[in-house]
Amino acid sequence: MTLSSATSPALYCVMGNPVEHSRSPWIHARFAELTGQGLVYERRLVPLDGFAQALRDFAAAGGRGCNITVPFKLEAAQAATVRSERVQLAGAANTLSFIDGAIHADNTDGLGLVADIEQGAGFALAERDVLLVGAGGAAAGALGPLLAAGPRRVVVANRTVERAQALVQSHAPLAALQKTELSAQSPQALEHDFDLIINATASSLAGAEVPVPARVLRPGSLAYDMMYGPAAESFLGWARQHGATPRDGLGMLVEQAAEAFRIWRGVRPPGPQVLAELRALMAAH
Repeated sequence: MTLSSATSPALYCVMGNPVEHSRSPWIHARFAELTGQGLVYERRLVPLDGFAQALRDFAAAGGRGCNITVPFKLEAAQAATVRSERVQLAGAANTLSFIDGAIHADNTDGLGLVADIEQGAGFALAERDVLLVGAGGAAAGALGPLLAAGPRRVVVANRTVERAQALVQSHAPLAALQKTELSAQSPQALEHDFDLIINATASSLAGAEVPVPARVLRPGSLAYDMMYGPAAESFLGWARQHGATPRDGLGMLVEQAAEAFRIWRGVRPPGPQVLAELRALMAAH
């Protein structure tokens, strides 16, 4: 349902810990300007043990919806009363809507990732070989939409192989439906190279080394880090050094936000335009 901007501005927010550097308020304010929607979008820093209370407080304040970032995506899925198929598959949610006393959960991370890879980077996923590095909430949110794009093969690599195997097992029916070969491996056991490497770990954020060997890259491979800004630099530099095409996750951030905005407001804002403006804004600072 699209709400008229003539009504009092609806309240939305991003919840996380940390959250002070989130670009979401700027992105959603720009979306609202471009689509003529009246809304207020805040940052809310949530204590690590206070997520459930934060949701109650936000709903009591008249909140209509919120984006969820680290480390609350798993808790967000559990807190919901209605879960989309994407949330059920991933076990994680990044978009909550408060409707008639119920909490509806969705996960737009994977949709944002696929949109930025296919449209932003101009890289068609169909019949490609894809390496997904990591098996946490970010990887879980990405795997379903990645498989739906029809790649030939997806390998999930994670330091704790059991977590990668659990992710592969939960997505096996979808992979079979798409006729995509899906498997789990230890990062150091990887022997093949790939068309696309996606870093869904927090290694960039922690300043750790790149979690996979350089032999996974082909000349011209797309190397995608879900992080953006300084956090992504080590991975992107590694990709450049080995002849791959680097891309950070800023486009994913904008596209997943655009999909959340569509869920809340019934209109999809122009992601590519807002991404270009955000890149220019960040380069100026």
